[in-house]
Amino acid sequence: MNAIIHNFITGFRTVNFNDVKGQLLANPSTFLAIFGVLILVFGFIKIRKVKLSTKMIAQIGIALALSSVLQIFRLYHFPEGGSVTLGSLVPIIIIAIVYGPEVGFLAGFLHGMITLILDPYILQPVQFLFDYPLPSMALGLAGYFGNKKVLGAVVAIFVKYIFHFLSGVIFFGSYAPKGMSPIIYSLTVNGSMMLIEGGIAVVIIALLPMDLIIKHIKQPIKSEILQ
Repeated sequence: MNAIIHNFITGFRTVNFNDVKGQLLANPSTFLAIFGVLILVFGFIKIRKVKLSTKMIAQIGIALALSSVLQIFRLYHFPEGGSVTLGSLVPIIIIAIVYGPEVGFLAGFLHGMITLILDPYILQPVQFLFDYPLPSMALGLAGYFGNKKVLGAVVAIFVKYIFHFLSGVIFFGSYAPKGMSPIIYSLTVNGSMMLIEGGIAVVIIALLPMDLIIKHIKQPIKSEILQ
């Protein structure tokens, strides 16, 4: 055992971290793949802690169905994927606010898979991660902010935008007009999309009587009361 540990430490010391850094910078998709998988694993670890009741499953299903319907009625659809909708993010954010981030991550992941079915645009596996499951799971972050529903929605939507922005820079930079930086292109396209989409969602969240919604959603059904 000591020999194994000694060989591991010796091998670790011989790693040229400058070469590793150079390879990651030369192939940013490799770094994004590692980063994305780590976040996905973290999300699934959180999701495993969730104990779903029949009522929660039904409510998540309703939220996903409502979100899917709202995605169908698009205000604008971008050629390379992505849409501006009539508040399709709102049902998932509400689930996160009501039940917490872990349930929000689960609902977000399922939302991302449904979005993939409704509006598929895949160039490669890493881009798939950064345009579908990860951005939608980010909506679960709203559950960390308790009664600060607007702040939670803003943070969740901003993190969602970051994933789309990174995907745009790395994987869609070739779509940029001649002379335009991929960063500016992604910032413009994804920024305008999320500014409108996110703005609609935040306004709706701000106007909703969230206290009444939470009270209604968490109200026990008759079978739970009898138990």
